[in-house]
Amino acid sequence: MATASRQKTSSPPWRSGAAVPVRPAAPWQGDRDTIAPRLPLFDQRPSVPGGLYRPKAFVGEAVPFGVTTFREGHDRIGAHVRLLAPSGDESLHRLSPLDDGTDRWSVLVAPLEQGVWRFRFEVFGDEYATWHHAAGIKIAAGVDVELMCEIGAALFERAAAEKSRPAAERRLLSDAARRLREEGTDAAAALDIVEDHRIAASFAARPVRSLLTVGEERELLVERARAGVGAWYEFFPRSEGATRGADGAVVSGTFETAALRLPAVAAMGFDVLYLPPIHPIGTVHRKGRNNTLEALPGDPGSPWAIGSADGGHDTVHPDLGTLEDFRAFVDAAREAGIEVALDLALQAAPDHPWVAEHPEWFTTLPDGTIAYAENPPKKYQDIYPINFDNDPDGIRAEVLRVVRHWIAQGVQIFRVDNPHTKPLQFWEWLIREVTAEHPGVVFLAEAFARPAIMQALAKAGFQQSYTYFTWRNTKGQLEEFLDGLAHETADYLRPNLFVNTPDILTEYLQYGGRAGYKIRVAIAATAAPTYGVYAGYELYESVARPGSEENIDNEKYEYKFRDWEGAEERGDSLAPYLAQLNRIRREHPALGQLRNIDIHWSDDDAILVFSKHLDAALSPTGADDTIIVVANVDAHSARETTVHLDTRIWGVDPGEEFEVEDLITGAVWHWRDHNYVRLDAFSEPVHILHVRSTR
Repeated sequence: MATASRQKTSSPPWRSGAAVPVRPAAPWQGDRDTIAPRLPLFDQRPSVPGGLYRPKAFVGEAVPFGVTTFREGHDRIGAHVRLLAPSGDESLHRLSPLDDGTDRWSVLVAPLEQGVWRFRFEVFGDEYATWHHAAGIKIAAGVDVELMCEIGAALFERAAAEKSRPAAERRLLSDAARRLREEGTDAAAALDIVEDHRIAASFAARPVRSLLTVGEERELLVERARAGVGAWYEFFPRSEGATRGADGAVVSGTFETAALRLPAVAAMGFDVLYLPPIHPIGTVHRKGRNNTLEALPGDPGSPWAIGSADGGHDTVHPDLGTLEDFRAFVDAAREAGIEVALDLALQAAPDHPWVAEHPEWFTTLPDGTIAYAENPPKKYQDIYPINFDNDPDGIRAEVLRVVRHWIAQGVQIFRVDNPHTKPLQFWEWLIREVTAEHPGVVFLAEAFARPAIMQALAKAGFQQSYTYFTWRNTKGQLEEFLDGLAHETADYLRPNLFVNTPDILTEYLQYGGRAGYKIRVAIAATAAPTYGVYAGYELYESVARPGSEENIDNEKYEYKFRDWEGAEERGDSLAPYLAQLNRIRREHPALGQLRNIDIHWSDDDAILVFSKHLDAALSPTGADDTIIVVANVDAHSARETTVHLDTRIWGVDPGEEFEVEDLITGAVWHWRDHNYVRLDAFSEPVHILHVRSTR
């Protein structure tokens, strides 16, 4: 990476507690006949396994930059990461060793500028650290005192001669060199100099380096904050404002009536509203209620069976209104502080215009019929999947046109249906083309597939990914799952922890009662910076179609009539709890991070414990923020146990007392690293604790 001078800006495009003055890199020029440089550099992070794609982060995310490095013998080393922001602002950040015997070095930096960042690691022999370590041991033991004093004095003189150092610092080092050489300086006086924190701070900020080894330049894509942080809510606009006449006939809701629901969604604290497909729905092989093969008169059909004589993917369903009405809906949502996410489902109903105009975009069977979609044992006779191989250029151009069309209507977020059933290279191409024109566009991958496929979609460009969170319900499952999201795949995969969908009503929710609904959403909202719920969750809709994991009377195939206000008045709504969770998320920046999850311990196999901590230097508030979540994942019992915390994570020594506030109930307790808890699933099954103060 070419060296660039630091721009003079009032605020740098990053947050970090370890920034040091920028110094030009002068790499050590040694042998070039080996793979390893003079000071080895291994496992440089952030990175994407395989090296084909670049890692990513979002604006304000605390990103761990890390490298494994070491030096032979006992001499000490230091490490920096040099960052170049998209604007050209260059900065140098000092890494710290993890002190766990792994030779791993790391520093957290939160980039605040969207775009492609460049970084490289610089490792060097740290002459002050080497002297400080040896002098501290030898002088205290009365060994080689004069020699250690002379080595230190010479080092201080070299540093004092550097004109880049502040004058006061140069005087401090010159004075220390003089005192080390004075005849009257005994071991105690020399140790005072060794332990002088001002000298240590000077060399920490401006080390005297030797054997400088510079790693290769790497890239980090930093995307807008909404790519990584958001509370999603899903509803079907046709149900919002729908009315049923005396004869039983239903009049569909419209964009205009759906807009009346926006204030309630905003009041619950959601900032992304996801709409299932809003396009015309096919009439050929239309599905009836509960996925029956025959639709009755008035059955609206599945929105995912896209296309009819009324149009295709670039058209809105006439029952919902016009394209102008949709734009007005998007504007109303924006005024309420909500972004609209639109479904992108690349498939067609049998009467979609594509079928007649481009039959080559589908798969024709030997009997001359077009293959419909299947996910055995499920069959989707109302949907034709796209064949991406017969005319790849044609289908690419059409999909790009469709996406551009909806961007022009104000959509910046797309939830992509079943991307794992389309070629990976197609998604890499599409996302690259779209984000090159519109860097703020976000694609969410709705893929429930094998891990390699889900991870490949994220690597290829998807900003967010559905996960198997809905099926991770026990303490052990959640510990492994959450730890993996935070520390194994976070360089490229951002989870969106939806707790339910129109297709997913897990056994945990079917039989967990109201406690189960509280537990699942509390964990989702605190464990990941992005999570979501599908409408009806706040009404505890838990009855499944027999033999399945989806709601009976499924909204995919019919209109739903819900009494939102009546449920709240009766105390039968989870909406106030959702609003409380989203308020907590907004007020606590630690919950806006993914990589800061730390799993703790409890003596009960149903009590999950994790924390999220954000240092003041990385926080937009300028203050430390620590949240501890203790959840009873057994929705049918009260549990009593002891939880065990590694309080050193947020700077509290083991055994030291600190104050916590339960952000759900307002209760305040004084805790230490071992604490008794009782969580009753039938009252409050989850503690969300804010570490308020330490003593």
